Amino acid sequence: MAIIEHSEILHAPPERVFALLERVEDFVDYSDLIQAIEPLGDRCYRWHVHAVGMDWMFDVKITESRAPDVLAWESLHGVHNQGRYRLAPVEEGTKVTLTLEYQIRNRLIEKAVNKAAKPLVNQVSRQILERVEARL
Repeated sequence: MAIIEHSEILHAPPERVFALLERVEDFVDYSDLIQAIEPLGDRCYRWHVHAVGMDWMFDVKITESRAPDVLAWESLHGVHNQGRYRLAPVEEGTKVTLTLEYQIRNRLIEKAVNKAAKPLVNQVSRQILERVEARL
């Protein structure tokens, strides 16, 4: 399983940052790669993402939501992944750290995705956090 981490400092208190991050449906507004997010009920969502020239769909469930410190999820179907946002107060505002783990079972696709995944996830994470900060 591949692990990718990305951190940014947002100039707002953790409570305000967390309040935006926990609104999962709004992530479609935070990244150009996220095509749609469908609420499925019971803290589950279906994500439609277009990345590395392909359309990806996966269902995720929020596994931990502890304001204002942690928001975590795990995939239920589709691309196997789990992730976690950790928020920590710092002098400048909030340090937000994304940790994403994923596994793709098709070797050919996995090789292509692994090559592009780290810069892609960093780009998407940066874009998401910049847009979250703009809303603050």
